[in-house]
Amino acid sequence: MTSPLRLTDIAAQAQVSEATVSRVLNGKAGVAAGTRHKVLAAMDLLGYERPVRLKRRSNGLVGLLIPELTNPIFPAFAQVIEQALAGHGYTPVLCTQTPGGATEDELVEQLEERGVTGIVFLSGLHADSSLDPSRYQRLSSRGIPFVLINGFNEHVNAPFISPDDRAAADMAVRHLADLGHRRIGLAIGPTRYVPSARKEAGFRAAVPEAEEEGRIQRTLFTVEGGHAAGGALLDRGCTGIVCGSDPMALGVIRAARERGLRVPEDVSVVGFDDSPLIAFTDPPLTTIRQPVRAMATAAVGALLEAVAGTPVQRTEYVFQPELVVRGSTAQVPEDTP
Repeated sequence: MTSPLRLTDIAAQAQVSEATVSRVLNGKAGVAAGTRHKVLAAMDLLGYERPVRLKRRSNGLVGLLIPELTNPIFPAFAQVIEQALAGHGYTPVLCTQTPGGATEDELVEQLEERGVTGIVFLSGLHADSSLDPSRYQRLSSRGIPFVLINGFNEHVNAPFISPDDRAAADMAVRHLADLGHRRIGLAIGPTRYVPSARKEAGFRAAVPEAEEEGRIQRTLFTVEGGHAAGGALLDRGCTGIVCGSDPMALGVIRAARERGLRVPEDVSVVGFDDSPLIAFTDPPLTTIRQPVRAMATAAVGALLEAVAGTPVQRTEYVFQPELVVRGSTAQVPEDTP
């Protein structure tokens, strides 16, 4: 049995007045869309069922394709994208690729069969420079608007949303250099992926001797990948390590501890993403924050412009990352040569 609505509880949860809650519940005008959304979200969080008159008909379905859920940055993006779509009256359909499951092409076909209004691709096949981009050209020819996050391809006529990966790598290196580190290494994913290639390019520009000295390790974007790369970089005497993802950074920290090294007293580690809960690791991770909310909001905005019939250009919107300094970086050890 549904509990009776208590305006006091809803108002407290939404941080608005009871009068505002009453106006929303009674469908009266004069309430800003953002405030209305806060009241409805408060009702959902408190377990109240929305009155029938407040249940909106969907403007349509929008597919959201993400590669996995194990890396927390992908659910973080998905949550913001879904909130933004819902705020515009669209129903998000989350499609996650899993090993042995449906491929991206198969998921797109299924979304087309359901009559989706548009599609958001997050770190999809578009990010792999070794693959044929014609799948997106065909999708465009079928009149389905789409937007692509993290991975630019000049052959695809669509809006792209990216962080400045080159600047991110340079930012991480400068932070370590300012702490006195001279032997700085990079643990990065396969460079056929555009974000990896761009991070590596930024790192090479800042540390031109690194490749020759074996201080660039290409591996997987996982804890296990970071563990393997970290071991190799530590064996080459690196005191500071830049990583292509937060899970990789946690793998590097594991490799350091297996060698009896302390983080950050002996080795400094910088991640990338600032994914949820990363501030609560041991030690709290210094990382380069991807501007998730700004990027996700821009992606939805670009998609809805295309849905509305605005001519789409092959444009890349680049967002600036931010260095977040926590406990995994420190001054280089005094006895370091």
